[in-house]
Amino acid sequence: MISQPTFVAIIVAGGRGLRAGLPIPKQFATLGNRAVLRWSVDAFAAYPACERIIVVAPDEDAGFALAEQICAGSGALVIRGGIERIDSVKAGMAAAGDATVILIHDAARPGLEGCQIDHLLAAFRDPDIAGVVPVLPVADTLARIEGGYVSGDIDRSGAVRVQTPQAFRHAALLAAHASWNGPATDDASMVRANGGIIAIVEGHRRLNKITKEGDLEAMQSILAGGLPQWRTAIGNGYDVHRLIPGEGLWLGGHFINHDRRLEGHSDADVLLHAITDAVLGAIGAGDIGQHFPPSDERWRGASSDAFLAHACTLASKRGAVIDHVDTTVICEAPKIGPHREMIRASIAAIMGVAIDQVSVKATTTEKLGFTGREEGIAAMASVSLMLPRHRAQGD
Repeated sequence: MISQPTFVAIIVAGGRGLRAGLPIPKQFATLGNRAVLRWSVDAFAAYPACERIIVVAPDEDAGFALAEQICAGSGALVIRGGIERIDSVKAGMAAAGDATVILIHDAARPGLEGCQIDHLLAAFRDPDIAGVVPVLPVADTLARIEGGYVSGDIDRSGAVRVQTPQAFRHAALLAAHASWNGPATDDASMVRANGGIIAIVEGHRRLNKITKEGDLEAMQSILAGGLPQWRTAIGNGYDVHRLIPGEGLWLGGHFINHDRRLEGHSDADVLLHAITDAVLGAIGAGDIGQHFPPSDERWRGASSDAFLAHACTLASKRGAVIDHVDTTVICEAPKIGPHREMIRASIAAIMGVAIDQVSVKATTTEKLGFTGREEGIAAMASVSLMLPRHRAQGD
């Protein structure tokens, strides 16, 4: 059996998508409880030969932040794109390192499946091939328009619709971009113009692009068989850490100046630990101690952000969509109120959710017990998420 080449995937997601008639760019719209962009990210993440996923997001801050939020937990690298598509592709290539094969995909084509990647990679068994693209035949009559009227027909014999992802040998793609002048909407045309041989594989209507108004609904129908039936899962977490003399503590990924700190093997962020356990519980993946045992010196002094991000990545790999996070901090001091919004924002950023999906509450025990005596801080968390019923729940 001939092994497949490994590759780096570049997902171009920097367009404004105004023709789709949506209030936000089409790549960020929701399709089956996932953003359109996330469909492609997840498809590449599930493919074993994919070494890295690079998402080229809008350069402006709001679009870039939204792309980061959508891709959170997927392992994808989100970078800023350029004014034109060609600029965004170049930015992606610069971040691709020494990859042998590059797959370039439009974020507005959410129907990507592993079998389509199989066909693209198989074409590279021919050493003369510089690139390969999926194509569909043109079924409709083509006409030329002049002055608002049909002026004649266009011969459609040999004409095809070119889709993405398009796969290229990295060296051929770099050479084509280096020799190209002017704008470009298709990398295969650039490689071909530079002397590269472009092979074709059969495309699929799942790879249709969301472009104009109504396309999102049409894609919903095309993907209907692949849209999972969801079940709700809820996980709970609870953690306690002792207070000792120090110079401040971490809570929910936010540092609070205080005359004491929390004692622990890591940074002892009691709130993030509770949330991490809640996420792991919701997907049936054990607890934080199994994934990050305190006996392991790697985690001494580690930021608890990494623990929660790991749990969210495991959830994402199982197709989970986090719905809501509800937490309670139990302590006499420090006072949580002045820090509440910063803690919410920190948790939301780590988990890749909107801030209104995170609740942070605080209470005391009326001077009773170890928290009442200010010997420690306790935290409770509940996380609700949606899991596709057709997914296996193993690692």
